[in-house]
Amino acid sequence: MSPEHGAAAAREERTAVITGLGATTALGGDVPTTWAALLDGACGIGRVDFGAPGGPPCDYLAASAAVDPADLLPRAKAAHCDRSAQFALVAAKEALRDAGLPDDPGAGDGGPRVAVVLGAGLGGLTSILEQNHRLETGGPDRVSPRAIPVMLPNHAAAEVGLMVGAKEGVHTPVSACASGAEALAQALGMIREGRADVVVAGGSEAGLHPLIFAGFARLRALSRCDEPERASRPFDADRDGFVMGEGAGMLVVESAAHAAARGARVHCELAGAGVTNDSHHVARPAPGGAGCATAVTAALRDAGLDPEQVRHVNAHATSTPLGDLSEAQALHTALGKDLQDVTVSATKAALGHTLGAAGAIEAVTTVLALRDRIAPPTHSLERVDPAIELNVVGRDPEPLPPGPLAAVSTSMGFGGHNVALAFTSAS
Repeated sequence: MSPEHGAAAAREERTAVITGLGATTALGGDVPTTWAALLDGACGIGRVDFGAPGGPPCDYLAASAAVDPADLLPRAKAAHCDRSAQFALVAAKEALRDAGLPDDPGAGDGGPRVAVVLGAGLGGLTSILEQNHRLETGGPDRVSPRAIPVMLPNHAAAEVGLMVGAKEGVHTPVSACASGAEALAQALGMIREGRADVVVAGGSEAGLHPLIFAGFARLRALSRCDEPERASRPFDADRDGFVMGEGAGMLVVESAAHAAARGARVHCELAGAGVTNDSHHVARPAPGGAGCATAVTAALRDAGLDPEQVRHVNAHATSTPLGDLSEAQALHTALGKDLQDVTVSATKAALGHTLGAAGAIEAVTTVLALRDRIAPPTHSLERVDPAIELNVVGRDPEPLPPGPLAAVSTSMGFGGHNVALAFTSAS
C-alpha cells in the first residue's frame, strides 16, 4: 500500500459517524416521540408551580420533561442519582439501543474501547440546594451520605461511564449553554485521535428550581409572555426572552471502521467542529456575533466543507433580542451569499432552553433532519424580525433537497463560549 493510500485509509478509519440517538425532553421520553411531536408542531412549554401546599403560588413557565426519568430507572439507581444524571442514563440507554450496542459495551475484555463525554451547565445544583435545605432545617445528620457525589459537575458523566464501562475516559465539559455541543466536539477529537472506538456523548440538565428562575429573571433573560404557546419566540419580531427547559440528549459517536466491522446503521457523519470564545463579556455576545461566526467557519473548515454545501442550520436561538440578532449576524458572516439557500430551525420554541443539554438535544434533531431530509418547524414563529434576514422555518416543517446534505448546529453560552458542529448525510 502506498503512503497516500495508507493515509487515506487511516483517515477513513477514524471518521466519526453517529450510530445511536437518545433523548428525553418536554415533548417526549425518547427520540421517536420527541421528533414526531416536534414535526407535528407541538409545544412542550407549560406552567410549573413551586409553591408550598397551602402557601402563595410560585409558578413559572417551563418546558418540563414529558416523562419522569425516575420512572424509567430501577428505584435504587434513581434514588442514588441527581435528576440530571437520571436524564443522562435514560438518554444514554436509548442511544446505545439505537446503535445496536448493549448498555455496557465497554465492560469485560475484548470489547470496544469506550469513553463518555457528557456536558453540564448547572450539574447537580438542585441536589446542592436540597442538601443545604436539609442542613439548615435538620442539622448535619440530615445531610445524605451521597450528597458529595451527586453535587459534583461530573456526576451524570460518572454514572453513564459506570453503566457503559468507559475505560478510555469520562469527561465533563462545563461551558454553560454550549456544554452539550462541546462534548460532541471532544468526542470527535477522541475518535480522530484513535483514543476510543465508541464515545457516548451529549449533555444533561435538570435546572428547574426557583433560584434558577429568579436569577435568570433578574438578568431579564426570561420571557415575560404569560402564554405558554407563545412565550419562546426565537427570531420573532416580538421575542423577549427564553423559557427554561430540562432533559438530555445523547449520541453514540463511533469510528467508521468500528461501525462497519459490526454492520451498524449510520445516521450521519459528525464531520467537523469549531470551538471559540468571544473574550468580550460574561453574558453578552461579541458585536456582530464575531465569535460564533468564527466557530461556524472553523467547523466547516474542519469538515472540509464549503458554505454552499450547507443546507440546514439548527440555531442556538434562545429567543433573546440580542442573542438571536447576534447569531443571525454570525451566520451571515460565516455563510455569506450561500445563506439564502439555507433553512434555519429554532427548536427551543417547543423544547425550551435546556442549558447544558441544549447543544446535545439540538445535535440529535440536526441528525434527524439530515436523516429524514426535513427541517423541523419553529413552533411559535409569527413574524421574523426584519433585522434577522434568515430563512427561518415557520410553523410547518420544510423538506430538505435531495443529494448529499450538510448541516450545522450552533451553541453559545455565558462566558463567551461558542461551538459549531458540522454534520453530513450518510447518503
